[in-house]
Amino acid sequence: MDPLPRPPQLTLHLLPGEFAVSRIDAWPTWLPTAGLVSVTRTEHEISVVCETRFVPAEVLAETGFRALEFQGPFAFELSGILASVLNPLAEAGIGIFALSTYNTDYVLVKLTDLPRVLLTLSKAGHEILD
Repeated sequence: MDPLPRPPQLTLHLLPGEFAVSRIDAWPTWLPTAGLVSVTRTEHEISVVCETRFVPAEVLAETGFRALEFQGPFAFELSGILASVLNPLAEAGIGIFALSTYNTDYVLVKLTDLPRVLLTLSKAGHEILD
């Protein structure tokens, strides 16, 4: 039996700013026009990820996240990209919020967990750049 392939070693960029994950009922008029912004709409909700400073006070939001950007782009047929980051964090008991774009992936982690996140990912062989 062949051994499992080694997970890829990645370069991650710690993005500046604090991020929020918001839940809204109608398309937002307050969306930022720069930086990391992600909107996901389903039949049941609209979720927005952006810097906390842009989220109106009356919007339901979980705040206090930092964002790690995977240095991409990655071909769609590659496997194990997210798992190479998520598995070590899961083993360390660290929760995440993941999202993907055409070229790359992002992982949001709580600001309070950031020192453990950076240590865990470094031990897993990943490079983290500010």
